[in-house]
Amino acid sequence: MMELLVLSLGGGLGAIARFLVDSAVHRCNGTGFPLGTIVINATGSFFVGLVTGMVSAGALDTGAARFLTMGVLGGYTTFSTACVETARLFQGGKRRAAVLHAGGMAVLSVACSFAGVAVAGALH
Repeated sequence: MMELLVLSLGGGLGAIARFLVDSAVHRCNGTGFPLGTIVINATGSFFVGLVTGMVSAGALDTGAARFLTMGVLGGYTTFSTACVETARLFQGGKRRAAVLHAGGMAVLSVACSFAGVAVAGALH
């Protein structure tokens, strides 16, 4: 039961962070392109990679990793919002932007995950 409460707290913190980051990106962006979700998913992927790499290196225990990845970063990242944004772009006739949004986010997020693991390995 305590683990569920801790994960819930982490998820709530991640959701707050997502709101703050998305709002800041939206204020700076001004194009209507959903850049905030790309920034959120890419940075979240980096940090999941970093945490995973730290666990592999023995620098972080699995309980802390679970709180960070499933809790905080699970609440922070948002695959479903990215899918809806891509669908809206496509339905709005912005097919090129939809493909760029979906494909760019996928490639960037995977690259950021690799980068996070690499940074963790370099730090340990």
